[in-house]
Amino acid sequence: MDGIRVAVVDDHRIVAEGMAALLEREGVRVVVTVSSWSELIDHSAMPVDVVVLDLHLGDGILVATKVRILGTMGIAAVVVSRHADARSIASAMHAGAHAFVAKADDPVELLAAIRAAADGATHLADDRAAAIQPAADPGLGRQEERALVLYASGRSIREVADEMETTEETVKSYVKRGRRKFREIGVDIGTRGLLRRHALREGWIAEQQ
Repeated sequence: MDGIRVAVVDDHRIVAEGMAALLEREGVRVVVTVSSWSELIDHSAMPVDVVVLDLHLGDGILVATKVRILGTMGIAAVVVSRHADARSIASAMHAGAHAFVAKADDPVELLAAIRAAADGATHLADDRAAAIQPAADPGLGRQEERALVLYASGRSIREVADEMETTEETVKSYVKRGRRKFREIGVDIGTRGLLRRHALREGWIAEQQ
């Protein structure tokens, strides 16, 4: 894979460095190894060709948002996760990722995914392709999305308002509009519990949050 410049992002530093070491042993040029999204975006080696991105970074930013941002920079995304359920796979691929790889997979899968992504192609193990079904988009605004993610993570309305640097009433409005938009596509996140379960399924938040 001569010439392909790769970044690895995982909030468990040991995992990130382990993946980077594995890839380098296979001749992949890993130029960035970081444990957060902000470190990646601010890194002097950016932009790279392919980012190997953990689905659950626990930073309150949707994987769809990250993949879109990478796309605007001309960077392909390979999403990795310890979960290989249909929801996790669909969440990553519907977001625009070029590939999904489970952390338990053989390293050959990750190498194949990076190669495909660098070529602008998609890659999924054969037994996972069935997970990709057309997804309805609720059409969330950026602030609605942010408010829902933060609220789903366990923060109070006041804490969400503080983090977003706005008022509690504004946050309540974002959450209400977001719930309505999801209801219009048949997804009920009308209670805190339903919102959290949806957030976990879609990879918005990690299980420990």
